[in-house]
Amino acid sequence: MQTGYTVVAGIDVHKRVLMVVVGQAGGEECATAQGKFTPTRTGLRDLARWLDEHDVDAVVMESTAQYWWPVWMELETQWPLYLAQARSNAAPHGRKTDFRDAARLVRRFFSGDLRYSFVPKPEQRAWRRLSRTWKSLGEQIIETGNEIEALLEEGQIKLSCVVSDQLGVSGKRVLRALAEGQSDPEQLARLFDRRVRASEQERVDALDGRLPAAHRLVLKQHLDRIELLERQRDELQKCLEQLMEHCAPAVKRLTAVPGINVVAAQHLIAEIGPEVSAFPSAGQLASWVGVCPGRQESAGISRSNRCAKGNRFVRALICQIAHAASRTKGSYWEGLFQRWQKRLGPNKALWAVAHRMLRLIWKMLAETVDYIEQGPRVLDAARLAARMKRLRREFRLHGIDLDCKPINGESMA
Repeated sequence: MQTGYTVVAGIDVHKRVLMVVVGQAGGEECATAQGKFTPTRTGLRDLARWLDEHDVDAVVMESTAQYWWPVWMELETQWPLYLAQARSNAAPHGRKTDFRDAARLVRRFFSGDLRYSFVPKPEQRAWRRLSRTWKSLGEQIIETGNEIEALLEEGQIKLSCVVSDQLGVSGKRVLRALAEGQSDPEQLARLFDRRVRASEQERVDALDGRLPAAHRLVLKQHLDRIELLERQRDELQKCLEQLMEHCAPAVKRLTAVPGINVVAAQHLIAEIGPEVSAFPSAGQLASWVGVCPGRQESAGISRSNRCAKGNRFVRALICQIAHAASRTKGSYWEGLFQRWQKRLGPNKALWAVAHRMLRLIWKMLAETVDYIEQGPRVLDAARLAARMKRLRREFRLHGIDLDCKPINGESMA
């Protein structure tokens, strides 16, 4: 049960209307007043005055698409706000009305049956908007690159077969020449960087195609769009760096971890906060992100241990970080991934590395501790200790007490 509040307002949020019920603690029928308001600025000001007249202590609302944002932004400076997940306020079939939904929010708020979403402070919301838009623009670049490859396939040009990234320096140089009307494969092959591994004949064969005028026009527009998107991403990243200048110590601390660069550290902090104060423990952060095992238990049997969906932005980012860390030569994470890969397979091992790394990130931010790279020797020592323990157990089964001592005299514990 939520304590400290006696008068609470429940808001059923819709695109064009807000249904509001004010209720008091205690009793099944706790509703004392109800009202209907529009979600415009004028209607929200009227709602604030109406809530003040009824001496409301806190406000709870449903997370309905993006329509709860205006209500939250108008009321967050005056009342404690709670954003309830819609499923936790579900109504029985055939018993649903708007005012009943709002009244049910109030009842379940007092009984503690609602599940709430994490809504960061305004400053962090601005960071999130920049970082998520940056990610969206990157996805658009990838999508446009796929359209370019489909366009080249229609022209019988196999650029992606001779370069690893057709939107890299050499690839863009060739694409721009194709868009401007160059069709001689030998001339185009000379535009590649000398570090491209394909032979001269392979380059010429890959570029020996025919690109009609309509395709060249579309290709030019695609390249112009990519340049625009890349310029916009740079502007967003510079703005994010300026807004997060005071988070430089936390960013520097995270970049000491293999796989985390400055951009990844900034985007992580934009999602979870520089001090992860919204998450009391590393386990709660992992559960919110959705990188820890779930549990669906019935009759004492778990039917599924699949992870919850969680925050898709942090999930994607932490998986990329784990992938990079597990391929950092001589790092602790490389040894951890190789150790787990033998037993779990590559995908589950990478998922387990992401879980372990997220818990480490929580500790670094919440307790302001620095990362010290131990390398694979820590895992080697743990593996040796486990092997010695198994050997002692096996020898005891045969009536032999095995006492192993290292030659150099160091402890085997």
